[in-house]
Amino acid sequence: QVQLVASGGGLVQAGGSLRLSCAASTRSFSTYTMGWFRQAPGKEREFVAAISWSDISTTYYADSVKGRFAISRDNTKNTVYLQMDSLKPEDAAVYYCVAAARPGVITRKPDYWGQGTQVTVSS
Repeated sequence: QVQLVASGGGLVQAGGSLRLSCAASTRSFSTYTMGWFRQAPGKEREFVAAISWSDISTTYYADSVKGRFAISRDNTKNTVYLQMDSLKPEDAAVYYCVAAARPGVITRKPDYWGQGTQVTVSS
């Protein structure tokens, strides 16, 4: 079982930045592919970003956030981050940290979900 605790959400003006953090409670953190999803009111949850367990330079992004968001991880701290720059009102959502034991499912059906952190972007 992996517990994920996300933090760092808040209110920011359009064009601003936020950094989300997610702490994982597992000794095998470095073996999990990590990622982020988001869900806006009235919309389905959508994949945002993911980072490989085996090569931290291997990352994946939704087209809507490419060039503005950056995912990273610190295996010594069991933490994954999401740096969000140039935020837009349409980025407002609850952001969920996720983990997957099998890399192929991270964008569709992760094994574990965190509790979510709210990001609000004012125009």
